[in-house]
Amino acid sequence: MESQGKSVSIVFNGEIYNYRELRAELEPLGYRFVSGSDTEVLLAAWRQWGRACLPRLVGMFAFVVFDSVRGTLTCVRDAFGIKPFFYTREQGGFLFASEVAAIKALKQERVQLNWQRAYDYLVHADYDSGAHSFFDGVLHLLPGHLVELDLASGALGEPQRWWSPRIEERGDLSFADATEQLREHFLASVRLHLRSDVPLGAALSGGIDSSAVVCAMRHIEPDLPINTFSYIADGSSVSEEVWVDLVNQHVGAQPHKITVGGAELARDLEDMIIAQGEPFGSTSIYAQYRVFQLAREHGITVTLDGQGADELLAGYNGYPGPRLHSLLDNGELQRAWKFLDAWAEWPGRSRMSGVKHAIAHMTSGKLHDLLRRMGGAYSAASWINSDLLRERGISCGFPHTVPLHNERGRRVVEELAIALTQRGLPALLRHGDRNSMRFSVESRVPFLTTDMADLLLSMPEHYLISDAGETKHVFRAAMRGIVPDEILDRRDKIGFETPEYAWLRTMSNTIRDWLKVDLGLPFLDQAEILKEFDLIMQGKKRFSWQVWRWINFCRWYEISFR
Repeated sequence: MESQGKSVSIVFNGEIYNYRELRAELEPLGYRFVSGSDTEVLLAAWRQWGRACLPRLVGMFAFVVFDSVRGTLTCVRDAFGIKPFFYTREQGGFLFASEVAAIKALKQERVQLNWQRAYDYLVHADYDSGAHSFFDGVLHLLPGHLVELDLASGALGEPQRWWSPRIEERGDLSFADATEQLREHFLASVRLHLRSDVPLGAALSGGIDSSAVVCAMRHIEPDLPINTFSYIADGSSVSEEVWVDLVNQHVGAQPHKITVGGAELARDLEDMIIAQGEPFGSTSIYAQYRVFQLAREHGITVTLDGQGADELLAGYNGYPGPRLHSLLDNGELQRAWKFLDAWAEWPGRSRMSGVKHAIAHMTSGKLHDLLRRMGGAYSAASWINSDLLRERGISCGFPHTVPLHNERGRRVVEELAIALTQRGLPALLRHGDRNSMRFSVESRVPFLTTDMADLLLSMPEHYLISDAGETKHVFRAAMRGIVPDEILDRRDKIGFETPEYAWLRTMSNTIRDWLKVDLGLPFLDQAEILKEFDLIMQGKKRFSWQVWRWINFCRWYEISFR
């Protein structure tokens, strides 16, 4: 879209949910609008405020602004990286796109594998944690960053961070005040994310986060038709169907469920790999893929999702290492011991596990790597030629994340800031964006607003994870009366967990055929991979997600570089 006079142009992928409010601010400043488009509002906001408009935006976006007067091209990605942005330089040109496939089509030279990313993924399950993609020289514009190209000189500036999580603790917020403010922020965000010209649905796993989104939809819109879409691990110990049914009954939603098996995974794997564009973590991504497919089959093209809540609310296992570290920072030894004792009483936890988490979090460098190796992690494997990788300049150690902050007593929120912007959430958002877009479904994530992040990361840490070891402590309190108590009082966490081993065993012959295809990668010993795979399938060696990484990488590489 071009401005009047054509001095400024924009290309935009995403959605600005508060565009009506921004339009109301811009009209008194002399801007006239000829459409109801959020793109037109975004263009006017950029003309009026420049990059200062970015913190005002509530939404998901990747966009490029061409300023013909200044002779610049400014590329911007939303605070959390909900929408993708790839770019590269070639022969003096600057290429950018929402998908690597478009970059590959635009490039004159053939793309090559990024060996560092391949190693990090195959050995350490690390991906989407930095600027480098799996394709050599093709970069991600990182979440909350912008980069500017000077068209006259061709100089590309260094990416600049326009938003960063703040973790300074507020001293003026009682637990009751925090509960009330969080409730207001969350409901306001869901209300904005409900703006749509088409019917809406929700991805419902039955956990606290997605249940809260669905129940908030009903709380805000008592008469809104709600369609929910759920993956059910049929006949498995990881099935959450009872919780899905409870939420659907509570809000009067129209439920839609999908169960899947190994044969379907084999059938759809290539399509999903193409949609994802790069390797990914586990078969739970396939469950999500099928949920979005189910939504599309029932005519729903906009869904709301609970993604990002764990990284904002200290979910998962409650970040015991950072929490104990914070307490010890503050000299609260007795409180740390009591927390460890209470935390260990929850399902899937133990005192020894908590101690290990704390030691791991409080060590660094060679000592940290040694402890990881003692715990079973490794930086080399029989099927990886580490010597060859090192000769090529590849770092074969454990990946390390540089913290955005280093503040005593704030180790949990420090870790959450990393999870939100580096290792953790970016990969999950990539999965959701590619899977939803594969079926032309717009997946919205109402937890992920900068206002919500700034509020939650400013709270005392025991508001997020209580002294009794309860995760999402303040959010559970905020949702009382909106979400059924049975959901809020859950002590387990499953999500889109899949019976991966059972699935892969049913398709072991197909997998062997995939793994046998010679990829011609000198650092990868595929004969050794096949040997280990057979031992795992025969029950002679412990199963792990390593199997999936072999499968995913080999299929992806063959598809991408054949």
